[in-house]
Amino acid sequence: MSFDAPSAWLLLVVSLPTPSATARMRVWRALKALGCMALRDGAYLLPDGEGREQALREIADDCTREGGVAWLAGAQPRNADDDPAWRALFDRGAEYAALRQACKDASRGLAKLGATELARLQRKLQREFEALRAIDFFPGDASLETEAAVAELAKRIEALLSPGEPHDVAGRIPRLSKAHYVGRTWATRRRLWVDRVASAWLIRRFIDPQASFLWLATPADCPKDALGFDFDGATFTHVGDRVTFETLLASFGLDEDRALQRLAAVVHHLDVGGEPVPEAAGFEAVMTGARERLEDDDALLAEISSVLDSLVVHFQRVPTPTTT
Repeated sequence: MSFDAPSAWLLLVVSLPTPSATARMRVWRALKALGCMALRDGAYLLPDGEGREQALREIADDCTREGGVAWLAGAQPRNADDDPAWRALFDRGAEYAALRQACKDASRGLAKLGATELARLQRKLQREFEALRAIDFFPGDASLETEAAVAELAKRIEALLSPGEPHDVAGRIPRLSKAHYVGRTWATRRRLWVDRVASAWLIRRFIDPQASFLWLATPADCPKDALGFDFDGATFTHVGDRVTFETLLASFGLDEDRALQRLAAVVHHLDVGGEPVPEAAGFEAVMTGARERLEDDDALLAEISSVLDSLVVHFQRVPTPTTT
């Protein structure tokens, strides 16, 4: 009798000596992280996939080193009824529901949290979702619903961290002469966050060394003779997939500088997401802590400017990571 079935399944059977409590916990955690399902004590099932057999083999070797025994074998459903039953063992619906409830519960208390706690909460729930999705071998609607819930919570947190975040606008970015932008007043929303503080640093370091800054309660407060940045209707804001920092780079011909390009990747990732950047987490931690300590945006800009200066020197000296 033929039927559609997974290409292969993996079965790991392990037995550890009774006194090996530490090893037993280590093995259990490794199996849980892989998404294995316990059929009975010591027997674990996993749908085959890239890297999974090797991961199970390493767990088996760990058991052997601890004086236990382990058997790793392939497995296959014997009939069509077994296949959906095996898949059902890996239903992550309850775990997704718990994560959606956690998002719902967290959203009720967002206004009471500081910037550090908000950023930590966002990272925690995002990590939990990504870890769950990594072991969701047969995804369905629950995955999409939970992804939407996590994304919605992230938007609410971002709105608290950076109210008035600009919308992208379409169009080309004209090349401008720095000579026409010296000694100007620049204005952006107060309580600086990543894109605004990096943009202000870029303006003062590379565009207008004599720049003075206004920190606005609302974009409507921007004087007509000031150069607004990083809000809807500002002179410099998000254009296409570029955040304001990247728009400024392109506007003033700074986008060929490799160190500034790498810094732009950090700013882009922290502002709107996208490709992870190794230095992003560290900069976010420093930015979050400084923002908690310093109420004055001039003081915040001064402190973070030193960090950005150091990051640029780092990017100048350290080769760009290669991807494989």
